[in-house]
Amino acid sequence: MTKTRTQAMTQNGCSALEPYALRVLGDSMAPEFPEGCIIIVDPGHAPRDGSYVIVEFAGDIFFRQLRCDGERRFLQPLNPQYGGFELTPPYTIRGGVVQQVGKRRAQRKHYD
Repeated sequence: MTKTRTQAMTQNGCSALEPYALRVLGDSMAPEFPEGCIIIVDPGHAPRDGSYVIVEFAGDIFFRQLRCDGERRFLQPLNPQYGGFELTPPYTIRGGVVQQVGKRRAQRKHYD
């Protein structure tokens, strides 16, 4: 199982419910989220089918797209070179990606 590693940039002094930034490491979410890009994660974001999420599962942290099929939950990479997998308890959704920060204002993207 290959994962996109994430690195916390700032989280000092933040409450558990405040948004925080992560740097994407790896290419499993390319081309939408290239390696090295900065994403903003909102722990209070209610994930739904198609949301981009940060999930703690099986001792690892994953950045993937959440896919829902009834009560079943799957984590799907955007890069077809990587495979998705079903989430089985226990797992924790740490937040939803609400923004990708670009070097220029025009490069910023917002997500539901």
